[in-house]
Amino acid sequence: MSKSQEPKEFQTATKDFFALCNHNAERFFAEVEKTVPQYHQAITGLQHAYTEAWKNATETAISIQREFATKIGTNTTIPPAMAKMVNDASEEMIKAHTVQNKAVLAAIDATQQSVNTFYDSTKSFTGLTHTAMQNWISACIPTRN
Repeated sequence: MSKSQEPKEFQTATKDFFALCNHNAERFFAEVEKTVPQYHQAITGLQHAYTEAWKNATETAISIQREFATKIGTNTTIPPAMAKMVNDASEEMIKAHTVQNKAVLAAIDATQQSVNTFYDSTKSFTGLTHTAMQNWISACIPTRN
């Protein structure tokens, strides 16, 4: 891409190394930021498709088994104890999913807190480094009167 084809905000005529690095870092992160909504949409779509496929497979299996049982004349009435066992098993699966969901959300939250801590630490480190650099410059370069 020639300079004239670059978006205006990315055009630079500077020969300064650090300005050039900053310019290219800005270009890179602008591109990265564009992908966040795409990732979000793709992951949400995948999760929805997976859930629908799983639901469809389950409903199909139940339907086929019901049809088979009906066609061969099987009595599908179950005793209350068996119904309770099935309901209890379903309840436990729902609880397990809820716990898993909370664990995943807690892990995401902990990761976000780690990123925030990294960001804050980087800001603090940069401030300390800047102060140390100023002190070294003051100590090493004589002042002119």
